Amino acid sequence: MSEFDIQYKELVSDILKNGYYAENRTEDNTKKVFGKVITVNLQQEFPMLTLKFTPFKSLVNEMRWIYQIQSNDVTWLQERKIHIWDEWANEKNTIGNAYGYIVNKHKQMDKLLADLKNNNQSRRMMINLWQCEDLNKMMLTPCMFNSIWDVNDGHLNTHVTIRSSDVALGLPFNVAQMSVLNHMLAQVSGLKAGRIIFCLTNAHIYEQHFEAMKEILNREPYDAPIFSLNKNIKDFYSFTDKDVNLLNYKYHPHIKMRVSV
Repeated sequence: MSEFDIQYKELVSDILKNGYYAENRTEDNTKKVFGKVITVNLQQEFPMLTLKFTPFKSLVNEMRWIYQIQSNDVTWLQERKIHIWDEWANEKNTIGNAYGYIVNKHKQMDKLLADLKNNNQSRRMMINLWQCEDLNKMMLTPCMFNSIWDVNDGHLNTHVTIRSSDVALGLPFNVAQMSVLNHMLAQVSGLKAGRIIFCLTNAHIYEQHFEAMKEILNREPYDAPIFSLNKNIKDFYSFTDKDVNLLNYKYHPHIKMRVSV
């Protein structure tokens, strides 16, 4: 049984039962809770949600778009039939100075890779997408905005901060994405994937998702799938979506849910 799915159900239950009903920047109200933590040991399982179908290749390519391609151009995603960012695209079909733009502007992945290979006991290994001088030039400010990386006994660990977590739609993507990124970075740095901690400041469920999430609570988790990564890749920028796969991914049916813009 998937340990991530168990934690996910506990979080969903907590929000629906105890959440504070609140307005937000969208037209859809939420129930929210403060200060939740999800922990994953990548040596024990890959945290791919089994409680509902989650498109693995789509989330992998969105992660690559940010951290590997380092682009803000939504066209790259659309060419791969990914339309997650269509609602936020501007007249140039970009999301402004956000996400991949910031990674590239400050060469954050290059710095992280250099430290992982040459100075992995540094306490300054970080990717920070919250850059104040660019916030007013972003179509959407980053939700999963910060990750801190740490190496213990040859294992790569990650601390992730999500300031605003859409638990129904965003969180399953984010957890799997950062887990894939951890595996990739560990491999090219001569390390093993380790543990990830996700710290959720505002964990919420939108009102229109309440019934879907109640259905999630009625479902029993399957065993976590097996993660597979092409072991021949030694350069982070050489990975493609074909190098990343899941084996034995068993899941409950997809639940269609509208995204709040």
